[in-house]
Amino acid sequence: MNFELPPELTAMREALRKFVKAELEPLEDQIDRSGELPPGLLPLMGKHGYLSMRLPTEVGGAGMGLFPYALMLEEFSRSHRIFGLVASGGGGLTPIAIARHGSREQREKYLTGLINGTLRTAFALTEPAAGSDNSAMTTRAEKKDGGWVINGRKHYINSAHDADFITVIAITDAVKRTRGGVTAFLVDKGTPGFNVTRVDTTMGSAVIKLAEIEFDNCKVPDSARLGPEGQGFNLAKESLRDGRMGVSCSCIGMADRLLAMSAAHAKTRITFGKPLAERQAIQWMLADSEVDIAAARAMVYDTLRQIDEGKDVGTAPSICKLYCSEMVGRVADRAVQIHGGMGIVQGYPVERMYRDVRHYRIGEGSSEVQRMLIAKDVLKRV
Repeated sequence: MNFELPPELTAMREALRKFVKAELEPLEDQIDRSGELPPGLLPLMGKHGYLSMRLPTEVGGAGMGLFPYALMLEEFSRSHRIFGLVASGGGGLTPIAIARHGSREQREKYLTGLINGTLRTAFALTEPAAGSDNSAMTTRAEKKDGGWVINGRKHYINSAHDADFITVIAITDAVKRTRGGVTAFLVDKGTPGFNVTRVDTTMGSAVIKLAEIEFDNCKVPDSARLGPEGQGFNLAKESLRDGRMGVSCSCIGMADRLLAMSAAHAKTRITFGKPLAERQAIQWMLADSEVDIAAARAMVYDTLRQIDEGKDVGTAPSICKLYCSEMVGRVADRAVQIHGGMGIVQGYPVERMYRDVRHYRIGEGSSEVQRMLIAKDVLKRV
């Protein structure tokens, strides 16, 4: 099935694929062995403009739409999940929020470093009792002495242990809460009262780490406030649509590589005198994966086009994210089965990718949350 792209996106995809093959894939084994990012990775991405694709041209970005950015995540995710995660920093919530809502001082302080890869950031929303239900958050920020004092705890914050600054979402009006009582703050590493208290390694690649953060009378100046007071929850919601589309494309990229590896293995692995590729059971698994990926591309690319045309796509991002995150799990499971013993041995990409894809059904809203949103929309139409 041919998913025709405009000439400029076709050329961009070809350049991305060459970059991934030449620069990123050789790093996969090193990253898995060390559990750490190579020091020069982010500056390398920044040098090629991959950390600023969606940022406005007036702040040094490329000013591209969501479709090119999502295609970048698809190509990066063909190699290793961490590449898509770190690249999303250039199109994710914090850089775009600073570009859209930040003060001149905040843009000057943070954006250059995010664009060239010398600064890392993280977004702190999730709490022990407030995962999908953000209205249950308890982290508070109170006005005091011309600034703000933050108290509370955030957890499962991706890469927060390595971040140079964190975007923190906190309650500033206990009555209004998520209806105008939530504010965003930029908190620098080393600020007194801001402590990373725990770092967890996930079931996927060891390089992907989640941190717990505690704020104990952490005082920040009013200049650390990002956007208007009370608008922090709206600021956070701005990222949900784009984040779900980014995850959808990441799932497609990983599924595409899993299928390619499975087909290549099936053609060379001989059992009982014949290649696996001649076995109907294997052929059907390959066919099912091809159908899954084609369906995912069709819905995702169409939704991306509509978004970049300025259309209201409703719950389409939730539909895309739900389908793609569960699709890549099916493709990964078939890939392990086709690879047999090699598919369950650590050190082979298939085994690592099988574990990594499980994350996609949870991040950016779990499958159950997506189903809730989709069902709510269906019931409204009746």
